[in-house]
Order: sequence, then structure tokens, then C-alpha cells
Amino acid sequence: MATIVTAAHHSIWRHLYDSMHAAQKPNSKLKFVTLLKKSNMSTLWRREEFLRSCSKEELAKKAQDIEVTKPVKKSQEARYNLDPFENHFWGRRTDGVAINEALQIVYILEFKRSTDRDEGFLEVKEAEANEQRKSISSALKATAPKWEFEQINFVVGNCGSLVESNFYTKLKKLDVQEGKKDKLFADCVTQVCETHNRVIIMSFLQQVQGGARPTTEGLRENIKHNVLV
Repeated sequence: MATIVTAAHHSIWRHLYDSMHAAQKPNSKLKFVTLLKKSNMSTLWRREEFLRSCSKEELAKKAQDIEVTKPVKKSQEARYNLDPFENHFWGRRTDGVAINEALQIVYILEFKRSTDRDEGFLEVKEAEANEQRKSISSALKATAPKWEFEQINFVVGNCGSLVESNFYTKLKKLDVQEGKKDKLFADCVTQVCETHNRVIIMSFLQQVQGGARPTTEGLRENIKHNVLV
């Protein structure tokens, strides 16, 4: 089940990421970097455009001071004890990165999915994403103060909830053409709903094939008599 959900998550984000890139203004200087796959910090800092903001050695010094203050999960202690800094910082991956060298701006992009049950799901997931990438943002800002580093988080509800004003504001920052924003919004909602339905169907089939009694628990809110919302 976890594999199915993870694949669904990546599918939605990849569709949105590629769509935003395709809908950029023709004269935009903003470059989407990780188009084919995620890149870790070590890979990004082999690229010339990032090395021009600061060297890998300079970033390493600032990042190491920050990383030693971050707690390590018990399940990850053995791996980090072998090479704490290299694994802890340079191995970190963002969902996406966009850079505008002319304006000296780097956007760190993150994608989160959440239950739709709580009205404050956007704020909760925004805070979670910011905390998750805090060491990256803090190290970059400390190393290259002349550059601007901003994290942009895209948050969607499992059943298709998407805060329109928040979504449009982020599309504007990424130089998406005004006339294509509505279609991007509609496509994203459709993609989330269709993907969520596929997850439910695949989960159901797995349970049947495995001999378990099919259940919808944890997939949608079963409010009464198998009516799902």
C-alpha cells in the first residue's frame, strides 16, 4: 500500500511540475532545473549556475554548523554515524528547484498531500514542509546573502482540495503565463482526484487478492452506510 501511495504522490507532482515548466512565459529567465528527476544537494552543487551563487566548500562550512543541531531519527543513526554530514546534508533532495541567475533568486519547491478533513490542512503542511527543508534554506541564506532563496510549497488535499488564491500566487512567482493558470489549476485538481481513485481501486484489489476483507478505512472518510466523502 505504501508503494502505491508513494507512486501516486510522485505522479501528481511530476505532472504539475512539468506543466508549470511548459506554461512559463516565453521570455522568462527562470530555469526549472530538476526536470527529469530529483537531484540531491551534492548533485546540484556540481552545476555551474549554483556554483556561481556560492562554492560547495563555503556552503559546506555553513551547513555543517546547522546540521549538527538537527535531531536524527533513531532508525537513521547508524547511517549518519558513518558519515554524518555527507549523508545528512548533501544527500537531501528537494522536490524541485528553479533558478533565475539574472535576478539571483533560487526557489526550493516542495509538494505535499494531506487529508481534506481539516480546514487548516494548508497551514499545517506548509509548516511541515518549511521545517523539513529548513537546514537547506538557512545554509544557503547564510552562505550567499546577496542571493534570495525562497521555498515554495504546493499543498493538495487527497480528495482534490486546492486553495486557489495560494496556488495562483505561487504560479505567478514561477513565471507561469496568466492565460494558462486556470487550466493548470483545473488539471491539478483532476489529476489529484483521478490518482486518489486509482489508489483506492488498487488498494481494494490488493486486499481481495490477499484474501483480506476489503475496507475503505484510511482512504476516504466513511461517514455512514459506505457513503464516502
